[in-house]
Amino acid sequence: MTTLVSDTTPLAPVSETLRRAFGTDDLPGLVPNLIVTDEVGWRSATELADGSGLPDLLAMATRQWRAAPHTAAALVFKAYAYWAALPALLGWARAQRVPLLHAGDVLVRYDGGQVRIGLARSVRVAVLPADPLALEHRPDVQVVPDEATLLRALRVSLLDQHLAPVVEAISQRVRLGTRALLGSVASGAAYAILRAADALPGPSVETIDTLLDALGLADLVDLVPGPDGVPTVQRRTCCLAFTLPQPKVCSGCCIRPS
Repeated sequence: MTTLVSDTTPLAPVSETLRRAFGTDDLPGLVPNLIVTDEVGWRSATELADGSGLPDLLAMATRQWRAAPHTAAALVFKAYAYWAALPALLGWARAQRVPLLHAGDVLVRYDGGQVRIGLARSVRVAVLPADPLALEHRPDVQVVPDEATLLRALRVSLLDQHLAPVVEAISQRVRLGTRALLGSVASGAAYAILRAADALPGPSVETIDTLLDALGLADLVDLVPGPDGVPTVQRRTCCLAFTLPQPKVCSGCCIRPS
């Protein structure tokens, strides 16, 4: 069973932002309040990063979407990257608190056709010196000197030491380019900020630009005005949903319906 944690934790601003963005704590891809306290039945994300856990995940995805292996891999990674990145992205955007999501501190379940993610109790949160947590000398808090270092810590933990190794492991197993998979990281980050825009300080476009620059993924998506003037995400790569037995063209897809 997943036990809920108190709102006095360093992750409280992240949980609150998720609640405001989605209107509930019961999200399909994240455990409530983020921390898994009973890890029975959960896998470490290191099993995805080193490839040992990919066969089960890709088999589940192939069954779920009734798709070719490369399509199933692209779609399940798109979902995984979105939910896995949310705590770090929203933590930075809302309160400049960044859960350091190294693969070893992220837990995942992918039974029953659904990928669900939680954080291990070992996860640490990076904060700036002005954050009240910086004065508490907590073992789960890492104080960094400035905003540039905080963004670098976000990239190293989330991308370099987590999602990028998963991308590489998938690319070695199925015929998918790394650029297409990283496009899902970029688009997921942009969608996450737009979804939570009302709960975040500052303009969402500037926030997205800063995050994508920090992650080195700014060339994979464009932000364009929608019919109502609200920014929308335009991908430069494709998640391959159009190749499903019942084809789907996502709203921001680089492939245009004829």
